[in-house]
Amino acid sequence: MEHEGSIWQVDVWNQMSQLYVREVDRRFAPVVEGVINRASPHPGECVLDLGTGTGAAALRAAVLVGATGTVVGIDISDGMLRNAVAMAATLGLENVEFRDGGAELIPADDGIFDVVVASLSLMYVIDRTAAAREIARVLRPRGRFVAAAWADPQSCDIVLFQQAAGRYAPPPPVPDVGPGAMADVRPFLAQLAGAGIDARVEAEVLGFDFDDFDSAWSVLASVTAAQLAPERREEAKTAVRRLMWPRGDGPRHFRNTTQFIIGSRR
Repeated sequence: MEHEGSIWQVDVWNQMSQLYVREVDRRFAPVVEGVINRASPHPGECVLDLGTGTGAAALRAAVLVGATGTVVGIDISDGMLRNAVAMAATLGLENVEFRDGGAELIPADDGIFDVVVASLSLMYVIDRTAAAREIARVLRPRGRFVAAAWADPQSCDIVLFQQAAGRYAPPPPVPDVGPGAMADVRPFLAQLAGAGIDARVEAEVLGFDFDDFDSAWSVLASVTAAQLAPERREEAKTAVRRLMWPRGDGPRHFRNTTQFIIGSRR
């Protein structure tokens, strides 16, 4: 089941890789900044970015650690990694590398990272207990860990939107993954503690905007909704439009409570 879930996720993220470059990265930039600011990479440090996607957090960290530091970004999506490599080349950053891999089995040696970050990626990890162990394994003693995850749909518009649309799609091949999967972060805090990382949570309301419903749908739901029959897809769009745009079409601000998990390796 986990293998099937991984294949499914790789396919989805590969399809979304160019969409992230065009539309998503700039909207998620405040979350990336929140992660990097809390992690505070210093010159000369070694940083790991879990679920790097297009490399937004990894590239920001690479600038901060400088030529004497190193950054490794890992992701399960080849499409995302190609974008990350291309962006690093465009920026002329030679202290960052990107590897294929997931959080449950990190392709890195024990205790080599000063900092591990994960910006909106752990929500999609199938086995977060294994991920917690792996994060602890690759961190040095007193190494820092910072992750971001969306809150519940009542306080996070992007989760409300995607869960509303997702009700019309077949269930994913694995449970407990997706934008709202870590709305309750307490289980993951316990998993981190069991692995040797003491962590706490800070919540911050961040946001982004869309010009209208159609633009939001094309960014947040078009890839997964493409699997639906046309009639079912229209049902989903109508339901989400009524929920999120009750006063009619036009610009909408998405107000998203973001949970920052801040930890340290014992």
